[in-house]
Amino acid sequence: MAKVLCVLYDDPKDGYPSSYARDDLPVIDHYPGGQTAPTPQGTDFTPGHLLGSVSGELGLRTFLESRGHTLVVTSDKDAAGSVFDRELADADVVISQPFWPAYLTPERIAAARNLKLAVTAGIGSDHVDLDAAITHGITVAEVTYCNSISVAEHVVMMTLSLVRNYLPSHRTVLDGGWDIADCVARSYDLEGMHVGTVAAGRIGLAVLRRLAPFDVKLHYTDRHRLPDEVEAELGLTFHASAEEMVPYCDVVTINAPLHPETEGLFGDKLLGSMKRGTYLINTARAKIVDQDAVQSALESGQLAGYAGDVWYPQPAPADHPWRTMPHHGMTPHISGSSLSAQARYAAGTREILECWLEGTPIRDEYLIVQGGGLAGTGAHSYAVGGRS
Repeated sequence: MAKVLCVLYDDPKDGYPSSYARDDLPVIDHYPGGQTAPTPQGTDFTPGHLLGSVSGELGLRTFLESRGHTLVVTSDKDAAGSVFDRELADADVVISQPFWPAYLTPERIAAARNLKLAVTAGIGSDHVDLDAAITHGITVAEVTYCNSISVAEHVVMMTLSLVRNYLPSHRTVLDGGWDIADCVARSYDLEGMHVGTVAAGRIGLAVLRRLAPFDVKLHYTDRHRLPDEVEAELGLTFHASAEEMVPYCDVVTINAPLHPETEGLFGDKLLGSMKRGTYLINTARAKIVDQDAVQSALESGQLAGYAGDVWYPQPAPADHPWRTMPHHGMTPHISGSSLSAQARYAAGTREILECWLEGTPIRDEYLIVQGGGLAGTGAHSYAVGGRS
């Protein structure tokens, strides 16, 4: 029998919800491009309920315990002697979300003598040291595409929020004011701007498709060039590198995975090559940008705004400088954890567990590491070696 250790974020401050704002969710059975949504043998949760917090348990307890397996759920993951560290020693499976990552470092992996499977309930497995997972023969899987559109919608929201100066204007209303000139002094139209994405995979391409109706000029860079027909459809300009692309852009959105090739990409040099007054959106991973360089660029006016949904570490400490830097639109890591997305990544997590427990193949698109090397989506999206 397997021990499954699941690390989830805390319940709401007022307790686990007894009711919700909506009674149902739209049914999503496939994604753009044809990949089907998760297809587990069954589920033990109500779509639209809060599944990603401790009491939600990703809807897994009945499924696992009815088959004789053990499920341990905790939010305690970072402090010395955490529940995560104590329970990890004999866990067979670790599940966590990118929004509240259980960092599987080389040291933790070496101490987890039974660990065979690490599952990301969501997208993005950089909180798992992939080199160490490869060395120890651990399978790493994530629920690819489950919340890609959720994140893409968040990118569009953040882009408009920065360009139109929405958050300070809303604050004016909350504060009882009517200071129109103050609100519009930093407000522009997105129409006609040049917008570029670093990476045009599932999320990046979805962002491009959603921004195209705003009559913007679209740019992208990616290790894998898009088909000619997609470039023609959206009027895309391809650039061989971020360094080549960003000087043309008024808005840059980062939609790349974190690996040695992207870590620290947006430092003083790259930010300095951008047009003065560029907006930078980052819902990918915080370590793709240099924390101090972003703050300095905002303070100097090189960046007109920075909206991010990702921090390092997560959760961010109360004194993190990004909480107080000027002209930002930061959110806690929520872009991919809408209640809509949770229904899909909970179902995908169960599908992965069903396959692993029954010894049947895990979907290729869910695989990041298997058999001592990058596999499936991991071989396309990730690089290993040299992570700092």
